[in-house]
Amino acid sequence: MSGAGLDVLIATDPSNQAWLTGYDGWSFYVHQAVVLPLDGRPLWWGRNQDANGAVRTVDTARTDVAGYADTYVQAFDRHPMQDLAMRLRDLGLGAARIGVEMDNYYYSARAHAVLTQELPDATLIDATALVNWQRAVKSGEELAFMRRAARITEKIQNYAIEHAAPGKRKNELAAGIMAEGILGVGDDWGDYPAIVPLMPSGSDAAAPHLTWDGRPMLAGEATFFELAGCYRRYHVPASRTVFLGTPPDHIRRAEAALIEGLEAGLDAARAGNRAGDIARALGAAMDKAGIERGARCGYPIGLSYPPDWGERTISLRENDETVLEPGMTFHFMPGLWMDNWGIEITEPILIAADGPAQCFCDLPRHLIVKA
Repeated sequence: MSGAGLDVLIATDPSNQAWLTGYDGWSFYVHQAVVLPLDGRPLWWGRNQDANGAVRTVDTARTDVAGYADTYVQAFDRHPMQDLAMRLRDLGLGAARIGVEMDNYYYSARAHAVLTQELPDATLIDATALVNWQRAVKSGEELAFMRRAARITEKIQNYAIEHAAPGKRKNELAAGIMAEGILGVGDDWGDYPAIVPLMPSGSDAAAPHLTWDGRPMLAGEATFFELAGCYRRYHVPASRTVFLGTPPDHIRRAEAALIEGLEAGLDAARAGNRAGDIARALGAAMDKAGIERGARCGYPIGLSYPPDWGERTISLRENDETVLEPGMTFHFMPGLWMDNWGIEITEPILIAADGPAQCFCDLPRHLIVKA
């Protein structure tokens, strides 16, 4: 914040709110924020009834809590940012340099317009991802949470693999996956993931972000399962592909190229290397197989809320020169989405202090073939 010339930061991303204060609740559909002054205590601010959740989840010894009246909620003649502007003025920040997360799912155009109007003497500065970047290197406790989430990921991936079969309705399979994920592993209960199970089949697998419907699975089709175990909001996503029947040659060639590229990328994912080195290692294997793949191949993971389990900072693509540091965590996902089919075999990884990346999950790294 000091480097960016900010007097105060308004963090509206619920992942950043949780990371800064511990706040955890399904209230991000209304306006809320953590107000973090350069000097002084952070303030969690949101709807009055959600303030009751804040005092139960934040560290109130270090964080203040304030709520606004329900008359502001989804109203057309007023806006919650009027209340926030009043509080900023009361804190002596009415003419401050205020950082806001401009490119954020939870900070609307109207919110910015109202805040600007209500604080004419303030300077609003784009502070998108300022907090996200501080989350890039995980603490030991965060990694412990992610390892617990990884055991849940293994459980739900193995459930999907075991229960995928011709005639199995996709919604029934999705229901089982979600139930197993919430049940968790032992005493490690499962939280809701930021993204629902992604599990398209056949030609639908050409589109990476389709979910499910009520149709049965069919012989002769591939289905990829992109799933994440979640423990205390920390996510560990992984993908595996199941083929029902005998895979055609083009699927087998894609499988071989993906695995070669994945393993090359894991070897390149070393502290001191660049994010782009991982993408270039994957790309070399794709080029050798004659497969054109232009998409980025991964992103950082950790603490998150819907609609995304990525951290929205580093991208595993050839032009990203971010230096990899021990404790960074990524979903390395070299999926292929072709004209009428798709395949994903991915790994959630940890950048180690020495050597290649460590994989969070222990899952079969190949196409799963079921007769």
